[in-house]
Amino acid sequence: MATSTQWVQGTRPRTLPAAVSPVLVGTGAAAAAGSVHIGRALLALAVAVALQIGVNFANDYSDGVRGTDDDRVGPFRLVGSGAVRAATVKAAAWVSFGVAALCGLVLVVLTAEWWLLAVGAAAVAAAWYYTGGSRPYGYRGMGELSVFVFFGLVAVGGTTFVQTGQISASSVLAGAAVGSSACALLLVNNIRDAPKDAGAGKRTLAVFLGQQRSRLLYAGLMTAPFVLALPMIVTADPWVALALLAIPMTARVTVPVLRGDEGPALIPALQGTSFTGLLFASLLTVGLFLS
Repeated sequence: MATSTQWVQGTRPRTLPAAVSPVLVGTGAAAAAGSVHIGRALLALAVAVALQIGVNFANDYSDGVRGTDDDRVGPFRLVGSGAVRAATVKAAAWVSFGVAALCGLVLVVLTAEWWLLAVGAAAVAAAWYYTGGSRPYGYRGMGELSVFVFFGLVAVGGTTFVQTGQISASSVLAGAAVGSSACALLLVNNIRDAPKDAGAGKRTLAVFLGQQRSRLLYAGLMTAPFVLALPMIVTADPWVALALLAIPMTARVTVPVLRGDEGPALIPALQGTSFTGLLFASLLTVGLFLS
């Protein structure tokens, strides 16, 4: 039977900043538009974190029953390690999705924007079918695209919308920036796991591209947020330049990936990518508030 510590490890805490970042930035964009609702922001945060935990449990379950997590290098796996029955982890995933759906429903009621139900349903479907179902899209190199859309554009734009009733140009650019950081987080994880994923038949984007091109793409994704911040700095929000203070940390995190570190040596890069994204998002949020 799994311990409480193992269950916490199963949530993959290092990935959770990817759920926090878009809500921070979306709220910052709402502040820049002159309308912040803390209660709605907290509900959006609950949706994002519950979805992230749900997709982590769903990934643990699906990869575990397929045997993809056998002899895994990365973080502790509940099913792959044999610590928890697969059905229990599957149930935990759907409980997490249920929490996300409930919080999302409250937001829909508060805003009276019923079309948001379809967005929420699409987010849950994307979370489950990443590695679930008979044809998981995460096994066909499309995981990064989904992360960019749902943990970037949708999460940032949605957080802004439920507070302001509109989606600003800043929220779109910020959503693309945060989405790029989230993509980099998934990609570095898949770069680390690529040799074992290829052997298990899991064709992630890192497997498709190969090591060299995947690492160059990672560097591009880590650079993209700063490039996307430039139009906001130039056109309307000079305080957004605060986000550029994250460049030194980003460079330090990127170097080990570009120099070819492999296997367990990439685990610090995974953590560094996660917290670099959170640092960028936090600085960008402060800049948007000040603007």
